[in-house]
Amino acid sequence: MQQVRQAGPRTVAVWTGVALVGAIGWAMLALSRGEEVSAAWMVAAALGSYAIGYRFYARFITTRVLRADKTRATPAERMADGLDYHPTDRRVLLGHHFAGISGAGPLVGPVLAAQMGYLPGTIWIIVGVIFAGAVQDMVVLFFSTRRDGKSLGQIAREEIGLVGGIAAVVAIFVIMIIILAVLALVVVNALAESPWGTWSVGLTIPIALFMGVYLRYLRPGRVAEVTVIGVALLLLAIASGRWIANSGLADAFTLAPGTLVTWLIIYGFAASVAPVWLLLVPRDYLSTFMKIGTIVLLALALVLTLPTLKMEDVTDFASRGDGPVFAGSLFPFVFITIACGALSGFHSLISSGTTPKMIQKETQVRTIGYGAMLMESSVAMMAITAACILDPGVYFAMNAPPAVIGDTVQAASDTITSWGFTLTPDQLTSAAHAVQESSLLSRTGGAPTLALGLSTILTDFVGGDTMAAYWYHFAIMFEALFILTAIDAGTRVGRFILQDALAGLHPRLDRLRSTSWVPGVLLTSGIVVALWGYLLWVGVHDPLGGINTLYPVFGISNQLLGAIALAVCTVLLVKSGRLRYAWVTFVPLVWVSVVTLTASWQKVFSGDPAVGFLAQRDKYQDGIDSGQLIGAAKDMDDMHTIVTNATVDAAVSALLALLVLVVFADALRVCVKAVRHPETARLSEAPYVASRLIAPAGLIPTRQEREELAAAGLGPGGGIPEQSRGAERVEARE
Repeated sequence: MQQVRQAGPRTVAVWTGVALVGAIGWAMLALSRGEEVSAAWMVAAALGSYAIGYRFYARFITTRVLRADKTRATPAERMADGLDYHPTDRRVLLGHHFAGISGAGPLVGPVLAAQMGYLPGTIWIIVGVIFAGAVQDMVVLFFSTRRDGKSLGQIAREEIGLVGGIAAVVAIFVIMIIILAVLALVVVNALAESPWGTWSVGLTIPIALFMGVYLRYLRPGRVAEVTVIGVALLLLAIASGRWIANSGLADAFTLAPGTLVTWLIIYGFAASVAPVWLLLVPRDYLSTFMKIGTIVLLALALVLTLPTLKMEDVTDFASRGDGPVFAGSLFPFVFITIACGALSGFHSLISSGTTPKMIQKETQVRTIGYGAMLMESSVAMMAITAACILDPGVYFAMNAPPAVIGDTVQAASDTITSWGFTLTPDQLTSAAHAVQESSLLSRTGGAPTLALGLSTILTDFVGGDTMAAYWYHFAIMFEALFILTAIDAGTRVGRFILQDALAGLHPRLDRLRSTSWVPGVLLTSGIVVALWGYLLWVGVHDPLGGINTLYPVFGISNQLLGAIALAVCTVLLVKSGRLRYAWVTFVPLVWVSVVTLTASWQKVFSGDPAVGFLAQRDKYQDGIDSGQLIGAAKDMDDMHTIVTNATVDAAVSALLALLVLVVFADALRVCVKAVRHPETARLSEAPYVASRLIAPAGLIPTRQEREELAAAGLGPGGGIPEQSRGAERVEARE
């Protein structure tokens, strides 16, 4: 375990200052009533809280609760095969993990939740990540690392039991497919008919392949060197996208949604079967620089330009539940809409998928698991801030559907003004003209709103109004790249889940579990891609818009998966004799379960057609029976499609809730038995093997770690001393 050193006066003073910054930020956000509030206070509240949470709470969990052991070999060291198990420099792995967990949630969810005001979403994003989301990611990563990098479903089956385990595996796999389909749908919506975005995002693939070969064969271990090259090529890809968009090649890269679906399916399959070092890790690492760079630039711009928050702290829609962006009251729907920024079940699949197969030391789970989630939460904070600095009238004009505000700027202006917001047709026309868009009306889904908010902030910081269109389209491309990196890692994790599930059906199928058996890898990857590809195709051609149909199911299923992950972690803490620390995962488990099961019930059984799937189905079925077209339906085929989709949504939501309740019941049984009869508790941990690998726990090595690395003749990336010296001798001979 790590030794906990006594803090000196200087350290106490520094952390007291950090705490004060965070406290002042919270006070300004919460206590201001009726006056303008600077967006910089949101940055202060977030960064101060993140720093305190990482320094103290995450360290407490790592050392006291998990008891991470740096002398224990991880599966990456013990089972290295060059395909899935590969000891990876913690700096590179942090980039991969962050890119893998970062999907649509931290970008889209906070923007949509801004209709409730800036305060509810901000509280959930910050408090939720510190005590729930980051805890889940880190604890799952630790327990999976102790179990040869097994998937969450496999861990549940081994540690909870047959019934609960099977329910968990089925729920996890179904949820995984839904999540991947929604992530891919956001990418399609962002890149459709956009040659700039398609070119720039597509070019990151050959750049990543080059980086993988460079690190593997040309210059092994030269992380800083390949980083400089990769970032330079990435910047060139971004700049050249504008050239392509204004050239004769624009038509070749202007792709329809259906064409993009095909390319995404091909990419997802290739990323799932290729060695992690070749495409997955370098591409995610490369993407991370763009993500972090953009977020840092945005945070700096917020602090220096000090824009004010124009959205109210809490809007009337929070209590009435009739918001034009999404229907439903503040509880539970803010907590469902804001998924990945505070707590995301999808992350548990990455933490029990690719990352535990590559982590060098157990002590790195704090940096990679907890730290990466804080980074994602900061993205969510930037997203909600960008939405809330926009004029509320423009915000609602972009996010409300035509059925609510009409399809002309005059109709939209009249409707939104009747809600109590000031909006003129000229405002909408000028905003669209500034970013070189024909219209900003009903640009739903969150991505265009975030892009406009980013553009507004960054034009005040760099370039002025002449750069507004550039920053807007840059942000659209940034969002697509941000989300796409979660698809490649998620598809591979889906393959792991399916391999484990099929292998457990019969002893003869055990070979499917092997990551080196090529036929099994190709078969399971193909099944996973085909399933989410089908849902993606349905979403692209949905009459109500794929986001409107799939995002509510995404939010509910994502949080239900988080509840499963926290339940499994609680069981493992109890079975391992750490009952007094089980509250660390049990408290967030109770909260997310209450929130999500309440949302599931309302989405299935609410009598409001804007909320309940069954009520929506009945409404459109009545229209079919009376021969009337309703809402966005253009013909009777659309009406039938909406009825079918609403029925499927209701059935899937109900099924997932029932499966989760089965998992909870079986988990409770196991916990009670372990408390009453601790001698019967059996853990499926891999046997202890002493580690030969030396590597720092954090991004910056401590003095003790630097001395240890120097004594072993290793660089800051660490490694196995014997292998390092052998590589140096080979390089010297060459």
